[in-house]
Amino acid sequence: MDLATLMPSRIVAVARAAYARPDTEFLCFGESDRPGPPGAVAAAAAALARGDTLYSDVRGVLALRHALAAMLTQLHARPVTEDRIQVTASGMTAVNVALAAIVRAGDRVVLHTPAWPNPANATRLRGAAVDALPLDALPDGRFHLDLDRLAAKLPGARALVLNSPNNPTGWTATLAELAAILELCRAHGVWLIADEVYTRLVYDGSKAAPSLLDLADPSDRVMVCNSFSKTYAMTGWRLGWMVLPTGARDQVAEIVEVTHSGVAPFAQAGALAALEDEVFVGAFRAHCALGRQLALDGLAGARGIRLAAPDGAFYAFIGVDGLRDSLALALSLVHEHGVALAPGSAFGDAGEGYLRLCFAQAPERIERAMHRLRAGLQAR
Repeated sequence: MDLATLMPSRIVAVARAAYARPDTEFLCFGESDRPGPPGAVAAAAAALARGDTLYSDVRGVLALRHALAAMLTQLHARPVTEDRIQVTASGMTAVNVALAAIVRAGDRVVLHTPAWPNPANATRLRGAAVDALPLDALPDGRFHLDLDRLAAKLPGARALVLNSPNNPTGWTATLAELAAILELCRAHGVWLIADEVYTRLVYDGSKAAPSLLDLADPSDRVMVCNSFSKTYAMTGWRLGWMVLPTGARDQVAEIVEVTHSGVAPFAQAGALAALEDEVFVGAFRAHCALGRQLALDGLAGARGIRLAAPDGAFYAFIGVDGLRDSLALALSLVHEHGVALAPGSAFGDAGEGYLRLCFAQAPERIERAMHRLRAGLQAR
């Protein structure tokens, strides 16, 4: 039997320990405790009630494709047309479909790290090599992408996977940085897969983070992947989408057909209703902003801790001086202090020495968790 073997998830290892202690403050997964838009639930239930359960267009329901195109056109500097939209069963499926479209065995794919591990594992499953580019960790707890080092890695690469705003660090590329990255990819003929699932979760007063959709031509080798999971707190719905180069959508739809054969139409009805609820988006961003501030306040002045306010996403990536085994510390925090964080090593070698905390939680939960976490870290 020839089965692919991947490193077991270290986040799941912490979660299993947390499940065994019911009073644990659970901050290790990348999801909120806030429910999604009520209108999405009502629309999905109505679609089920009217029997909207048959096969639908594998590209996505037409009304949803138009709504996504309209939303993105309003949000970003360049228009997005419906014929570039592909609906997928989750944001990760969008990334996987993008990789399936362009990456073959023996190719080299550049990814910056620390990073959510799934894109790297999906690359390896295709027989391609992952070429990691660590973000620079700055003394104040912030992160930076060295464009000169990126330029040195791109010649001969097939693709670059870019995640901004970033999970787990919160690093968010500026528009100038995105323009430079795009020009480098153009110069070297490298495909750019942009994971922008946290694009609406930024804390500078903007409605969205800088995006490749503000800069790229429709003909560029750029595929932008997104999801309803984060902005709309709809993680369990497993709904995502892609923005593709002009003329590529129907070819990519064939890959979707053999990958998951499209998305349930009643779920797409819920997604369409979610897109109409901008009030929810603003309220959820404010919810995350409060959690962000409580996390920062909870560790302010703590000995041996490096933490800067993240520009985007909903994670605090906490550097711990002298930490060599973040998984062991994360497990210890569960067993001894009742708080579950993701170990930094789950996000690659560049993440060792850190813990990731999801602050998209109710204020009272964050406050309890930060009290426990601070005690646990100061007891080291």
